[in-house]
Amino acid sequence: MKARFLIPLGLFLALVVLLGVGLTLDPRDVPSVLIDKKASEFSLPDLFDPSKRVDSASMKGRVWLLNVWGTWCPECWREHEFLIYLAEQEKVPIVGIDWRDNDAEAKEFLREKGNPFIAVGVDPESNAIMDLGVYGAPETFLIDKQGVIRKKHKGAMTLQVWREEFKPLIDELEKG
Repeated sequence: MKARFLIPLGLFLALVVLLGVGLTLDPRDVPSVLIDKKASEFSLPDLFDPSKRVDSASMKGRVWLLNVWGTWCPECWREHEFLIYLAEQEKVPIVGIDWRDNDAEAKEFLREKGNPFIAVGVDPESNAIMDLGVYGAPETFLIDKQGVIRKKHKGAMTLQVWREEFKPLIDELEKG
């Protein structure tokens, strides 16, 4: 008779443990299936000159960062100064995808805060970012000389993430 009550109690406790573990996980830590796979090609209108295109093909042969951002994203604002540092001090080529943003606001933001990007494509319909598996901004991808995604960071890029994860990998990729 007592065993009959122990089974539901055991199931209940197991569910509580699973829920507890699930609540401690960071939803941004979902591993990307795109790591070590060729990055999807994109060709987007240039933010500053819509008659021109920003495309991934122009970056072939270079190790570069792709940063998805928007002026509507508070975390992107926090990250921006560090992107300026990467572009100016570390000399890292960064291509930006301005995602679902107001072009005038994006231009003004970059004029006021500085522009770390060698090019900025606009993606108002989420066409390019969907192919990259982006589900939030900011997200930064490290892409190698062959156009393969080697690293993806969800959230703002920081000095710690840069030093521990991206910089050593970039140095390795630049050598090979």
